Amino acid sequence: MPVTEKTYEQVALEDPDGQWELFCGKLRSKPPMTHAHNILGYELSIMIREQVNRREYETKFNAPRTRVSAGNSFIPDVLVVPRRFTEHLRRRSDALESYPAPLPFVAEVWSPSTGEYDVDTKLPGYRDRGDLEVWRIQPYERTVTRWVRRDDGGYSESLHTSGAIRLAALPNVTIDLDELFSLME
Repeated sequence: MPVTEKTYEQVALEDPDGQWELFCGKLRSKPPMTHAHNILGYELSIMIREQVNRREYETKFNAPRTRVSAGNSFIPDVLVVPRRFTEHLRRRSDALESYPAPLPFVAEVWSPSTGEYDVDTKLPGYRDRGDLEVWRIQPYERTVTRWVRRDDGGYSESLHTSGAIRLAALPNVTIDLDELFSLME
């Protein structure tokens, strides 16, 4: 029997350590991650945070949910949220932090425990909902697969192994991949 979104929100709020996601109406606990996964996600979120206007954007690491569709809510590794999206949540202790609208940036860092699920389920879900830029970081291959939303609603895909990437929806933000990957050494 599928879990309702209301039940999902209740479970996620009552058990925050469970890192609960909702996939096809079923609860799914996000498993523990590797050091490489955690360090790259955390450092990427800091790199972005240091460059955005914090009065306009919030940068998150492994915390809020994105409502992809009915019965599907995921916890991205890194995301950037316009602060105007958070106004209705700021003073509420009873609301799960979840964003149904497309975001400027969402990233998943590959981990052995979630790699296939991310590629087959989460990344297509972010693109289906219209997030403006979506990244898949592969820490051991030191690659970033990047999808940038085009005006026609499709995505341009590119693979990066080094150098600087200027974020499409956050043009004042540039991520130096050499610096990011060097943090794993």
